Amino acid sequence: MPVINNTNVAKFSLPGLEHQTLASHAQGVNGLEVWMQTVAPGAATPIHRHACEEVIVILRGTGQVDIAGEETQFGPNSTIIVPPDAVHQLINSGTEEMFLIGVLGVSPVNVTTSAGEKIPLPWQ
Repeated sequence: MPVINNTNVAKFSLPGLEHQTLASHAQGVNGLEVWMQTVAPGAATPIHRHACEEVIVILRGTGQVDIAGEETQFGPNSTIIVPPDAVHQLINSGTEEMFLIGVLGVSPVNVTTSAGEKIPLPWQ
């Protein structure tokens, strides 16, 4: 199906984070995944890595990203580029909900801890 109404896409939650997979192998996309997420104020993604590039477009909110030990502040209308296998974490340090789109260079995406242990994701 070439057009998907995103209001009908299943939503999954982790503490402080709401996730929707907009495109992946489940929709016939094999070379990438597209995620839409909201991150609550004070919340963060787990510290993690994956074996593919990730591009994160911040549409709303402010925060901090830690990529391989380097911390960088960002605001809305920012694009974050995460290299393959880089340990990283996204933190909402603002007072409003952060809204973002993430594009990952493989489908399905395997997410691991910095030590390489698989992190089970409720949307996979």
